[in-house]
Amino acid sequence: MVSATRSKVLSLCGVAFLLCSVTVSADEVMTKNADGTYVVRTTTICNARGHRKGTPVEVHIKNNEVKKVTALKNMETVSYFARIRKHLLPLYENLKVSKAKKLAEKQKVDGCTGATRSFTAVQKNIKAALDYYEKNK
Repeated sequence: MVSATRSKVLSLCGVAFLLCSVTVSADEVMTKNADGTYVVRTTTICNARGHRKGTPVEVHIKNNEVKKVTALKNMETVSYFARIRKHLLPLYENLKVSKAKKLAEKQKVDGCTGATRSFTAVQKNIKAALDYYEKNK
């Protein structure tokens, strides 16, 4: 009897944890974590194409500041996209949303990546995520 009650309590704790850790919006583009971090995924809100296909990203924003940008699954050339991950995505870390939007609008390709279309598409995805955040937070 005691173990059955204990199992129910543990199950309820697990459900409570899941409910507190992530709140999903109706369209599932943006989520808000329990710590106040918004996570915006551009898989369905931006159709910017890189060299091969889409280049969706996930932008983490807390207190109106970009905490990190993560590339999601894409079909770009691995070696070129690795340069984008290394040289472009970190530029957005710890920027206020307004400054990050300005950076994303520049569309100036950094010669070190060699991935012109992919670079531009990633910037468009980041801009789309930031716009979505501002409209829906």
